[in-house]
Amino acid sequence: MRTIHFLPAALLLALTACNNSGDKASSGDTTQTISAAPKDTMNMKPADSSAMATALPDVPAGAKVYFKNLKDGQTVTSPFKVEMGIDGLKLDTAGAIVAGSGHHHLLIDAGDSIPAGLAVPKDSTHLHFGKAQSSTDVTLPAGKHVLTLQFADGIHRSYGSKLAATITVTVK
Repeated sequence: MRTIHFLPAALLLALTACNNSGDKASSGDTTQTISAAPKDTMNMKPADSSAMATALPDVPAGAKVYFKNLKDGQTVTSPFKVEMGIDGLKLDTAGAIVAGSGHHHLLIDAGDSIPAGLAVPKDSTHLHFGKAQSSTDVTLPAGKHVLTLQFADGIHRSYGSKLAATITVTVK
């Protein structure tokens, strides 16, 4: 009986964990202010035991994520817009595991990808866009910053380096 009660609670937690609050979700825009600090990604764990029971959906051939408006090595002025692109997969909200779909995460000074199958952490350097947002405004301190776009399934499990793109920007 306890397992039956745990599963809905775990799913509810997973559904709410990735949704950013605010009314900007319908426009696809959010604003993020970051105090960039590297995070240790070695302590990441699978999303939960029920997530591991369902296999991570396959990545279709040719699928890729990319920064639409930023180039590696670009100099930007803070705040700046980050436009996130995806080819070969459907951008969808967090919640259900649907083959061929998922949502974006933006890693700021937090590595070049999250290993496939691990849940993307949610903190100040791992931003979630579980309402299917495709752009955000980011405020960073002056200096060089590594931005990684990481795509994940409906319950925030990373597709790994296959669906990650990393660039370095310099904030003036």
